[in-house]
Amino acid sequence: MPYIDAKITGTVTPAQRETLKTQLGQAISLLKKPESFLMIGFQDQYDLYMGGKQLEKGAYVSVAMLGEPARQDTEAMTAKVTEIFQQELDIPPKNLYISYQGIRDWGWNGKNF
Repeated sequence: MPYIDAKITGTVTPAQRETLKTQLGQAISLLKKPESFLMIGFQDQYDLYMGGKQLEKGAYVSVAMLGEPARQDTEAMTAKVTEIFQQELDIPPKNLYISYQGIRDWGWNGKNF
């Protein structure tokens, strides 16, 4: 029921996708959510602009989850996601936006949680 959607300016190799998937799967526990329900999507070669200028290296990461996340949990997750994207894709923290959406109703397997 958590979903992480990452839009990334550069090319992401299959090996990098696997590493990102693994590390984000571990990080989701910071939001008190299990990796077993985590869905992740990657879209690379995505055009992103900040301040009217196209970013060479940048990303937008959206995290949607059932229920409202606690502020201290999103703070910890933001720090971890920033670390992961900087380490794995060389994306500067200033070129990374992360948003969080708490969802009231989440459907899966033909019904809602």
